[in-house]
Amino acid sequence: MSMYKKVKSGIYSLKSFLVHGRYKTERWDYDHHVVPPLSSSSTFRLSSAKRGAQGFKEFAAPGGMDFEKPPIYIYERLDEPTRNMLEDRLAQAEGGEVGLCFASGMAAITASLGVLVKAGDEILCHPGVYGCTFSLLTNWLSRFDVTTRFVDLTRPESLADAVTEKTRVVFFETPVNPTLELIDIQAVVNQVEVANGRRPDDQPIRTIIDNTFATPFGQRPLEFGVDFVVHSLTKNICGFGTEIGGAVVTRKEFEGDLLMFRKDFGAPLSSKNAWPILVYGLPSLALRLQRETESAREVARFLSLQPLIETVAYPGLDTFPQAELARRQMRDFDGNFAPGNMVYFTFAGAPEERARRAEAFVDHLANDAYTLTLAVSLGQVRTLVEVPGAMTHAPLSAEALEEARIDPGGVRLSVGIEEVSDIIKDVDVALRAVT
Repeated sequence: MSMYKKVKSGIYSLKSFLVHGRYKTERWDYDHHVVPPLSSSSTFRLSSAKRGAQGFKEFAAPGGMDFEKPPIYIYERLDEPTRNMLEDRLAQAEGGEVGLCFASGMAAITASLGVLVKAGDEILCHPGVYGCTFSLLTNWLSRFDVTTRFVDLTRPESLADAVTEKTRVVFFETPVNPTLELIDIQAVVNQVEVANGRRPDDQPIRTIIDNTFATPFGQRPLEFGVDFVVHSLTKNICGFGTEIGGAVVTRKEFEGDLLMFRKDFGAPLSSKNAWPILVYGLPSLALRLQRETESAREVARFLSLQPLIETVAYPGLDTFPQAELARRQMRDFDGNFAPGNMVYFTFAGAPEERARRAEAFVDHLANDAYTLTLAVSLGQVRTLVEVPGAMTHAPLSAEALEEARIDPGGVRLSVGIEEVSDIIKDVDVALRAVT
């Protein structure tokens, strides 16, 4: 007897039916969706105690998971279907075997480090990294006796002298936030491979790249032999400034540890945040970045002609110091050059003067511009502007900012999809207001 007939015959109350409904239905063919479904359940119905026990066993230890079978969904923090669909698509985009999504980009970075290092280990990191990443490495991991040393990875050969027996991870961004310096991924991987050739097999050095700026559309580090790619999904991959999320893409051998860490650390991406990224963000990524890249190139060219501007960093400019590396490394899915939508520039003058001009410039934009918004984050359809040295990279000391080559008066632009002539018009008016 169907549940509906049981209610109609009085076996169960209609009040109970309002709670449970028809908990089994043939109305939805899950395999042939047009728009992927949104799962909104924090817990999942189990058909038997044995099945529940098997599901929990898989998450009791990294080696307990049977990845050849469909997952047993138990509890959203462990695993759930909407997030799984996003993870699968991210892994395909990056050319990785597995992807795992987290509540934020910082949670993804924490997880990737968390499964690789332990007390007494050492991380080698390029000096230029996002402020919160810097804080995680220096303020928090140090409390667990994990040391971070900063090495200029624009000179990959410096790794040869920097690696010690305690080194377990080499971490970097490329392009670097916010300076847009590039690090030669293949050269770093080659150096690490040489170092690993002299180490015990059970003590390899792993490489982690934060690929947030380039996105998989513009760069796929796993193709160069990198071990882990991390993302802030909040940025270009989401694209609309509506969701916070993070991701790790890597090889299948690390999936069990990452799932265990995510479960115990307690930072999975919720299905409600995964769904818009899956439905709106990833499908529009290529179209958005193509438009934004074209506009960023024009904005960068305009800025490079302004007497008040001293330096303009944009990988798509012929004057970019690492233009050859940019063209070799930053390629879209079709092999075309993809320098991205980020621009970084500094004002002319002494350090105090540069900082004052940058503040005046962004204040004018904040109050008078239509197409530029003073706000942190990046990768949105709206053009965003900020002063990293005073804002997103505030955790860095003055000495650390100098080592990272972040100018106190540096300005970071994340170019959106507005009409580029309007963006340039607003920038021009703001520059004229600065003396």
